[in-house]
This record gives sequence, C-alpha cells and structure tokens, in this order.
Amino acid sequence: MTDEIPPPTRDAEEAGAADAMLDVIIIGAGLSGIDCAYRLREQNPDADYLILERRTGIGGTWDLFRYPGVRSDSDIYTLSYPFEPWRKPQALADGTDIRHYIEHTARKFRIDERIRFSHKVISADWDSATDTWTLTVEDGGESGTDTSRTRTYRSRFVVFATGYYDYDNPHTPRFAGSDEFTGQIVHPQHWPENLDYAGKNVVVIGSGATAVSLIPALARTAGQVTMLQRSPSYIFSSKQKQYFAPIARKVLSANAAHQVIRTRYALQTSALVHLTHRFPRLGRKLLLSSVTSNLPDDYPIDVHFTPTYNPWDQRMCMVPDADLFDAINSGAVEMVTDHIDRFDADGIALTSGRHLDADIIVTATGLQLLGFGGTRIRVDGAEVKPHDRFVFKSHLLEDVPNLAWSVGYTNASWTLRADMTARSVSALIRHMREHGYTHAYPHLGSETMGSRPLWDLKAGYVERSPDALPKSGTRGHWQVRHNYYRDAIDHRFGDVTDSLVFGRV
Repeated sequence: MTDEIPPPTRDAEEAGAADAMLDVIIIGAGLSGIDCAYRLREQNPDADYLILERRTGIGGTWDLFRYPGVRSDSDIYTLSYPFEPWRKPQALADGTDIRHYIEHTARKFRIDERIRFSHKVISADWDSATDTWTLTVEDGGESGTDTSRTRTYRSRFVVFATGYYDYDNPHTPRFAGSDEFTGQIVHPQHWPENLDYAGKNVVVIGSGATAVSLIPALARTAGQVTMLQRSPSYIFSSKQKQYFAPIARKVLSANAAHQVIRTRYALQTSALVHLTHRFPRLGRKLLLSSVTSNLPDDYPIDVHFTPTYNPWDQRMCMVPDADLFDAINSGAVEMVTDHIDRFDADGIALTSGRHLDADIIVTATGLQLLGFGGTRIRVDGAEVKPHDRFVFKSHLLEDVPNLAWSVGYTNASWTLRADMTARSVSALIRHMREHGYTHAYPHLGSETMGSRPLWDLKAGYVERSPDALPKSGTRGHWQVRHNYYRDAIDHRFGDVTDSLVFGRV
C-alpha cells in the first residue's frame, strides 16, 4: 500500500466556506475520523471533505482522557491503523503515545489541513428535494475560547465518527453524604491537570479498565491506594516484551511487518474470545489461573477476582506485565470488595461496617452512552430516533440517506471495525459518484424482524442506556456481529450495492 495519497483538490478555506457544498463531512477527529478521511481520499482522491471536531485537538478519546496511567485496553497493533505502522515496542500502549500517533498520521497524510476544531455539531437535517445534509454547528473558534457562533455546513454525505459515550457527562452515581466529604472527588474523565496525590490516601471506586490502568500509576507516589469494587471483573496480565514483533520488523519492511503483526494479534484475540465463549468454564479457569500465578497462595482470589458472569459477558480488563498485581503484592494497593453505605467527612463508610479513610476519592464508575455525539438528526423535518432504527452492515441506518457511523467491537480493538467501516463507506461514495447517484440508503420494507441490543455486553454502561444506540436485527446484513473475521470475509467478497436503494435528484 502506498504511503502517500493525493492532496486535496480544493483549498481547505474554500471548502470550509459557509456556502460551499461538500462531498463529505466527517464528524470527529479521533481514531475513526482520521481513518475515514484516509480511506475517503484513497478511493475518492478528488472528493471535497471536512472534519468537524468539537474539541481543540486531534485524538478524540485519547485527547479527552488525561488521567495517570491511561492506556489502551486492547493490543495496540490492532488498535492502530493498517496503513500506518505502530513503531513502539509496547503491546498495551500509553495514552499519550496513542494521541501522538493519531496526530502524526493526520499530519503525514495532510488530513489535519481539513479539520475544523471547536466545531460542535448540534443538528443534521436531510432535504430530499436537494439530496443534501445541512449541519448546524456551534463554532467556538479554533482556540475553543472565542465567543461561539452558529454556522451551517452542507454536504452530500455525513459520517459520524463520534464514538459512543458522552464527552461532557460521565456516569457518576449519587453517593449519600458526598457533600460532607472534606477531600477531593474526581472522575477520570475530567482529571484535574495538577492534582497532587503524592503521599495521600486515595480510594478508587470501580473495577473496569479505567480503574485497573489508573491504580498502578497512582500507587507509585500515593501513600495508599484502595480499589473499592462492588463485584470483581476478569483481569488478565499481558506481557509487554514482544518476541514475534521484533523478528518480523527485522526481516520485513515496516508496512509488511505491521500487517503480519496486526494479523497475528487479531487471530490471537479472536481465538481467545471464541474459546472462552464456547467453553466458559475452561475460559474462567484459564483466566483465574493467570491471577493465581501473580498473587500469594493465601490471597482471597475468590472474593476479589472471581466474577459472577462468564468471560466476555463484559469487556476484559488487560494489565501490562502484572502491574496491578505487583502493586497489590507490594502493599501499595489494597483490594476491597464491598458496598458503599455513605460518604462522610473523612472517607467512605461501607455496609460491612468498615471505614475507608481517604484524602481523594476517584469515581471510576464508568461512561454514559451517547450515540451520534448527541446530534439531533432529521429527515425532511421528521426527527430520527436512532434507537428506533435498525443498523445495516453495522454502519448504515435504516431509511436514512447518505449517513454512516463508526462503532467498534465489544471483544476486539475498535479500529478493526472502524477501518472496515471507513473502506465500505468510501467504496459506497465512489460507486454513487461514478453512477451519478445522489442518495443511497438501506430499506427493510414490510418485512418483520426481531431486534436485539447492538452490543452483547452485560456491562452497566450498556444496561443503563438501552435507547442510546440503534438496534441490531437478527438476520443477514441487519445483524450486528462481534466477530471480526466473519465480518472481514463478508467485507472482502460482499457487494457494496447489496440491499441498498439508490436514486438521484
């Protein structure tokens, strides 16, 4: 694959003019948005496009989260782009490195020239008389500190690369007595830049990926860190030292080595997921044996590390080189599995009667689902409620023209499906332009079909917000699968026109 793609055919300022008609608008400049821009220009080099990003920088999730220890919760080789090699040695990558990688990719392929920062999309309106989308945007200025103004953009096609959660409002349960606590309460999604936790007692509430990545980092300088959880999660230690990757890089070109390493990790994850799903008792035994090998013989693993659910009913928590277990063994971290009764001035009172003293309480209590970045979508004046619509081929909405969205897997790296989506959308746009079509959409018609949740997780953030995302069907292309290789085969041999309605004005 070439390292270069053609430059934009129209000046970015001209394309961003208020009266300009664009071919494509991509919403979001994170992993998915930069991927989509690359694939769009790869297959449609003369297409005029812009990326509208609500934040002041590139990176999306990796620009938002700045808490200590933030890192990938899946291997970086499949989280990175197929077309831009990951060159660092770690398998689980630091969040800052991931953000720099996304920024580097955007600069290398001149995608950064087409980004409008501090542009929050409020609404998207489709007009069937002209087959165009009109986006109403709050423009806060490139610095994000200027007085905001409202402006509009028009395009033929819109791609939502906005992620799946609310950037402004994380999930924070109401804890009785929280106003009495004299210390500081912090959520990782809004981590204070200069928070001083050195030598202090820190209680982290949560047992998910955020908690297990945050806690070892805090433990390096905090006085004592307590991980307080209502129930355990599966936690698996991944070795950071690589053996296969360095050999591949020595004997192959950078791009070829990256493809081989990426394929290897995708196969490894797929095999692990399939094995633990197919044989949950064996999967549980294998995962718990990893925990047992990293903790003392008399450690209460059944209390703190044995979940009540089967593997992959919730997303797996990965830790690099057993860092969480090492922190527990050193005494820097204590695991507590209990329920909160209330906060008080000095910490947290538990239902068991125990009290946890705290100077800082971190509520790593999860995310709040939010589909399409909270954008209000209308078709010919009628509002579209995403949860009322089936999703087609995992990225198109039932009866909504010229609109795609990017969403990842629950059991594999986000980018595996995001890149597949980007290639599919770019191929669809190319087909439409080559044949003069001005609209395309999937249509179920009068058929009846059962529905199920888009994500097959029993995680709290999914169960709290059942109406946040579109629904999956139960057959054919309307069924959202979480199986990368089955999807990859369908993508490779599928027809971009299959089951779509095309037309022109």
